[in-house]
Amino acid sequence: MSRFSTVSVLLVCLVSACSDGANDLRTYVLTTGTTGGTFYPVGVALSTLVSARGEEGFSLTAISSAGSMENIKLLRDNQAQFGLILGVFAAWAYDGVGPINTPQSHIRSISAMWPNVEHFVLRSDLVIDGTVSDLAKLEGERYSIGMRNSGAEHTGLYIFDALGIDYTEDLSIAYLGYEPSTNALQDGNIVGMNVPAGPPVTAIARAYALLGEGMTILEFSEEEMTAINQQYPLWDFYELLPGTYPRQDKPVTTAYSSNVFVVRDDVSEEVVYNMTKLLWDNLATLQEIHSATKSMVIEAALKGIPVPLHKGALRYYREKGVEIPEHLLGG
Repeated sequence: MSRFSTVSVLLVCLVSACSDGANDLRTYVLTTGTTGGTFYPVGVALSTLVSARGEEGFSLTAISSAGSMENIKLLRDNQAQFGLILGVFAAWAYDGVGPINTPQSHIRSISAMWPNVEHFVLRSDLVIDGTVSDLAKLEGERYSIGMRNSGAEHTGLYIFDALGIDYTEDLSIAYLGYEPSTNALQDGNIVGMNVPAGPPVTAIARAYALLGEGMTILEFSEEEMTAINQQYPLWDFYELLPGTYPRQDKPVTTAYSSNVFVVRDDVSEEVVYNMTKLLWDNLATLQEIHSATKSMVIEAALKGIPVPLHKGALRYYREKGVEIPEHLLGG
């Protein structure tokens, strides 16, 4: 049985255990990301766990979105109450800086999640040094940065700016989701794509299966890492071990920052406490569903979080004896 068939069976079994009274519960919305990334399947798993247990006092519906930027807007407008966003977006949103002009003071954190790993892919025949700076040498070739208003777009362009890559001159930018980017790369309509997500990413695995040595994940040098951390020191090196993806037989040294599980501050303390408890009590189930979550441990639950904890999450971590940094108090 394939991994995806196993996941499907697991989710069906969980749903079948739902109580008949679940329809009477308050339903909250969890906004995630594109279907080819990691936010979406993990978000669906979380919502299914809530529904399956039927003991949390609420229900949760996961929806697909363009990613972090759209998620912040959905949270702002109360069209979603929970969200998965990139760590740098949490910082931008809370302070009202970068691409977000107005402070989003209603955002609170629940937990750091898995590493958001940068996958800057380039057609192998165009690779020169093998690092992200190769993208400055494409002379206007078409490159997918991600969907408009997605986390991929904004963090990708942020990294380009930090590395001095003039994407208005060096590249012809395409705005495609992860799976459409893979299709376009295979068809020769683009020469590369930006896919930040927790490995293994479905779109990258599929691209490797289709193209093999015809595609390359670009690496980050020490100088490039220093440059992207100049303004926000949120990134560190991440090694994609051989075999992370099909037909990937060499390690790849790229970069990562943390993903963050966030919630509106007006969601009740009890609901967020139960959500936090469910997340950590069922981590083994999440790890069966997506291996990106295998890096998650409660000892690192607060690492890389830039905004205060929700009171419900704060209560849970205090009960567990987790040391809480001062900047996460007062939520």
